[in-house]
Amino acid sequence: MATVVPFTGMRPRQELADKVAAPPYDVVSSEKARALADGNPLSFLHISKPEIDLDPSVDVYSDAVYDRARANMDRSLAEGIFTPDPLPCFYCYRQTLGDHCQTGIVALVSANEYENGTIKKHELTRPAKENDRTRHMAAVRAQVGPVFLTYRADATLKDRVSRSTAGTPVNDFVVEGVRHQLWIMDDTSVLESVTNLFAAVPVLFVADGHHRSAAAVRYRAQCRDANPDHTGTEPYNYFMAVLFPHDELNILGYHRVIRDLGAYDVPGFLVALGEVFHITPSQAPVTPMRPQVFGLYLAGHWYALALKDQYQPATDVVSSLDVAILQDHVLTPLLAIRDPRADDRIDFIGGARGLAALAEAVDNGGYAAAFACHPVTIEQLIAIAEEDRLMPPKSTWFEPKLKSGLVMHWLG
Repeated sequence: MATVVPFTGMRPRQELADKVAAPPYDVVSSEKARALADGNPLSFLHISKPEIDLDPSVDVYSDAVYDRARANMDRSLAEGIFTPDPLPCFYCYRQTLGDHCQTGIVALVSANEYENGTIKKHELTRPAKENDRTRHMAAVRAQVGPVFLTYRADATLKDRVSRSTAGTPVNDFVVEGVRHQLWIMDDTSVLESVTNLFAAVPVLFVADGHHRSAAAVRYRAQCRDANPDHTGTEPYNYFMAVLFPHDELNILGYHRVIRDLGAYDVPGFLVALGEVFHITPSQAPVTPMRPQVFGLYLAGHWYALALKDQYQPATDVVSSLDVAILQDHVLTPLLAIRDPRADDRIDFIGGARGLAALAEAVDNGGYAAAFACHPVTIEQLIAIAEEDRLMPPKSTWFEPKLKSGLVMHWLG
């Protein structure tokens, strides 16, 4: 059963929250982060991506970067930009994008339960990125970006959240079309109720933030090994997460862009694809409206690719994912891209950027082809995680993204 714990969050002063809040560290490049934080010394990117304050030639994994993170955190605390709440609490965090609304509970969850499978993952992690977030955590003495968790929706928990968000939020602002609202849940009876309700939830699922989760577990091990008086109740035994009911989440496609066609020229590549797909030229960008249909942008033209009947995947939940179909029938056999986590001939574009970003990458970004993929469903994600299996890398793009900097878990 899931352990969900209230905590004394560190938050920006109310009037500064919209200036502090920033995108997650891993969805913007260093160059983009520099642009976003330009002229805004309060931006949380100065803490979460501190390389933006150093010369671009500096290695993003150098000691200087983590030293700057610590210095920027210390400055923010000294200037009173962040202050701790007086009592342990939960927080309700609501995001509204157009007609879509999702409301989660910000809380601490157990590092032990990530290890024992109560918190289930669906992707592998990269050691370099784990190392980075572990070092960053140690440098700033805090968990600065929440892990995005989900759970099977529960009517009683939804009612509890609804009642807790009936009043005026402490934060309410709009950034890039997304409205962000935060409420504090600090009534002791409410805290007990939420804790007990989650204790009846059998498992939680990592939607986004596998590297942050793995880094928190690694940091816990380091602190435990260095602490002869370890009790298991120290702050480092937990990591910060936002927990959303599964039926409120919005998953977009996660698209692939390819640097070259390997042994093929454009006509030859289309012929090879035609062995597996029905190919239909299109005058407009192709949005995959159903599974097993892909959009292809190649040499200035869009095509719809529909998988032929004889190549229908088995009922296996992983191999039936569209990203797996593309890997199995195109990337590996035709382009020799066998490990998309490590091959620099492939990159990924989140669905929030739209199909225009795929055409731009091919027309002006040095890529040869782009594939638009149908989104994975939340039911597929849960089914794969429940079987303790893994998706191909970069399978899910959740939108809207959680802001970093609204709440921090202070480790001391």
